Amino acid sequence: MTLSYLRSGVLGAALMLGAAAAQAAPDGLPHQTEGDYVAKNFRFADGATLPEVKLHYTTLGTPHKNAAGEIDNAVLALHGTTGTGKQFLIPTLAQELFVEGAPLDLSKYYVILPDGLGRGGSTKPSDGLKAKFPRYGYADVVEGQHRLVTEGLGIKHLRLVMGTSMGGMQAWMWGERFPDAMDQIVAVASQPIQVSGRNALWRRMLIENIRNDPDYKGGDYTAQPSHFLKVLPIFNIMTESVVALQKDAPTNDSARQLFDKLAASYTGKIDANDWLYWFDSSYDYDPYPALDRIKAPLLAVNFADDELNPPQLDVMNGAMAKLKNSRLVLVPASAETHGHQSLRFAKLWKGYLQDFMAGAK
Repeated sequence: MTLSYLRSGVLGAALMLGAAAAQAAPDGLPHQTEGDYVAKNFRFADGATLPEVKLHYTTLGTPHKNAAGEIDNAVLALHGTTGTGKQFLIPTLAQELFVEGAPLDLSKYYVILPDGLGRGGSTKPSDGLKAKFPRYGYADVVEGQHRLVTEGLGIKHLRLVMGTSMGGMQAWMWGERFPDAMDQIVAVASQPIQVSGRNALWRRMLIENIRNDPDYKGGDYTAQPSHFLKVLPIFNIMTESVVALQKDAPTNDSARQLFDKLAASYTGKIDANDWLYWFDSSYDYDPYPALDRIKAPLLAVNFADDELNPPQLDVMNGAMAKLKNSRLVLVPASAETHGHQSLRFAKLWKGYLQDFMAGAK
């Protein structure tokens, strides 16, 4: 997958956040390893428990230990709703973030890429429990990440917690729940407010179309439901820029063709229960009231053409004012941005990350 992918953003978004998560790391990324940590007696926020939760992860680079024998160069990078930790291995992220001289140069940093609870190689509904899987929220996902980092990898303190989209939302939560756990926080393509308004409405559309698919059978299906696949292009429509959509579908006929391609791109790649749980899991997200708990310096990077986190809501300045040490960047819309999917192109925001990290030294 190359940078030519940049100008075919709409169909690409359907494929990149899912299928591309399985790509191998590009050449030049050292010490890529994968592992699983099994968290025993995992208790969910609503009181449900599982005797074991497997938490899968990928790491890049080499851990460095200080004089006390503690790892002091760990970076936690958190993925988006439909991705896994390996979303950071796509060339438009990895080659901008992890190579020599890049903000997260792997000769200096030990990067942890977890698969959030319910996704990828981590325990999820499609592993067998189906709709009997406990309802989880972002708080449960963050708890799993924290147990992986502290119990599984033995890391007491992180150099940086960074996330994009859902991962950015969870970076805000990390700052609140574990205020002494990191030096810095970077939240890309997110806002620290409840999922509400249009952002909640389109998620509800996905959820209800899955639940009401005639083949869903209350989540106890043996063959994947397929009727709901026709509504999944709403994901692409909401996360791509208006300008890119117009370029990809400049006529009525081309729009119909694009829709058919988008819907077809999900066939054979989707588990209905997993998707329902993914989009439902944002139900407990509401960091705004407790933002003053965050101690670490925080950089928020948003995009002017992001319809999931529209600047018109005018929430970011108020949010940043509640923090002790913060910086807000709004990347202007341009021919190179892709709405919410701009997060996939680190060349648009890596300079802000680099300057932010340098300022802490």
